[in-house]
Amino acid sequence: MGTGNNSQGIQIKDMEKWKEVFVGIIPKAVYQLEMNESLPLRDVVFQTLRQAILKGELKPGERLMEIQLAQKLGVSRTPVREAIRKLELEGLVLMIPRKGAEVAEITIKDLEDVLEVRAALEELAVCDACENITEEQILALKEAADNFQAALESDDLVKCAETDMAFHEIIYSATNNKRLLQILNNLREQMYRYRMEYLKEPGTHKLLLKEHEAIYSALKKHDKAEAGSAIRIHIENQRRSIISSLRDAGRITEQV
Repeated sequence: MGTGNNSQGIQIKDMEKWKEVFVGIIPKAVYQLEMNESLPLRDVVFQTLRQAILKGELKPGERLMEIQLAQKLGVSRTPVREAIRKLELEGLVLMIPRKGAEVAEITIKDLEDVLEVRAALEELAVCDACENITEEQILALKEAADNFQAALESDDLVKCAETDMAFHEIIYSATNNKRLLQILNNLREQMYRYRMEYLKEPGTHKLLLKEHEAIYSALKKHDKAEAGSAIRIHIENQRRSIISSLRDAGRITEQV
């Protein structure tokens, strides 16, 4: 009897040990699949995990375990495995030998590369928009700026990011350049991760509102030089703020 009780005790301890291990590797984020009948399941899983990373629900350095993710999302391991491979190609996930997949850290080089491209494209966009923006779009831009301010006051981070994107997307649409719009839309997802980091800092909010006002004012006057300057300042301030906040939190690497 004593041996049996001891054996049971060991089993219980082992179960508790494994429970601690698995709890430690299961992502704590709250996210779920949003089914889309027009997309294969692997793409739905990919989009779900991608958004979780970009929104910060899956943190840099967090391990992505196929079994736990499959259970959490209610799917088999195959679409999860395929999604992780696609995320690796986008640079959002790293495959570590003998460890598996984990969410990629934010590096200064990655941040600066993305913002350098964004600065060039958005300066081109505001200059084109100065020539082509309509009165209706100017009104829509003012409304978007007001919506962004309301979102900042609500402390809803996702809503802040969405209304910020909506402001910039009106400018993109006003360029009347479909190719430029397509490129900027492709860049938007890569920017989302950095946009969320920027918006997390309450100290940036007043400055952001002033910058949006400066961009709006320049476009309303159809002033290319002023608009170009305003967007450059806007993006440079974003770069400095993100690097500073991530360094302070020890969440960015100096990798080049």
